[in-house]
Amino acid sequence: MSTKKGGSCSCLMKFLFIATLAIAIFLGFDQVIDRFYIFDQNVLHEVAKRNIEAYEGKNDTRGLINSIAQDLAKEYPGHVSIKEDWVFNNAGGAMGSMWILHASLTEYVIIFGTAVGTEGHTGRFFADDYFMILEGEQWAYQAGALDRDVYRPGESHHMARGVVQQYKIPERAWALEYARGWIPLMLPFGTFDMIFSTIDYVTLYNTFRITGKAMISELLQGKI
Repeated sequence: MSTKKGGSCSCLMKFLFIATLAIAIFLGFDQVIDRFYIFDQNVLHEVAKRNIEAYEGKNDTRGLINSIAQDLAKEYPGHVSIKEDWVFNNAGGAMGSMWILHASLTEYVIIFGTAVGTEGHTGRFFADDYFMILEGEQWAYQAGALDRDVYRPGESHHMARGVVQQYKIPERAWALEYARGWIPLMLPFGTFDMIFSTIDYVTLYNTFRITGKAMISELLQGKI
């Protein structure tokens, strides 16, 4: 009996040591994570606004988003994919599709939106998220707010780290989205609906395929 107790105690101590070490490493890296960022949310916002103005009245959504991708590829050479490779995303009860322009351990840049509208939970993350509206509208509010915030083309919805909201795209909208922080910690929120709700393992595979390929490519360039 004493041997079993001793073994259990030893396993618990090992677990606590590993957990404490992992937390310490995480907190240490968290203090310097901004050193790994290469994108600037203000630059991305300016690129978005410039292209919105250039395509105003043309009714050419694909032309707009492709022009943004081309501009970002010039602004950040070697770090932006200009190949359209769309995949659905189900997260927090909302559904849309996305084109991953950049994915690394500390940042992602995507075109995200829906042609039919959606609504759901934003998620709560160790990351800042900037949702820059290209077309349509996004509505959002925090718990306790009695009125919604409305974001229109050219405007950026900043979701600060740790903040959570309910959001809605009433009809259709497309946005340039940029997140900076601990991106791998966002993956459970972005994939669990596909695993346990939609059971869409083809989309799940494609999500990991595209994201994994992009992250490995960035690591090979020394980008964390």
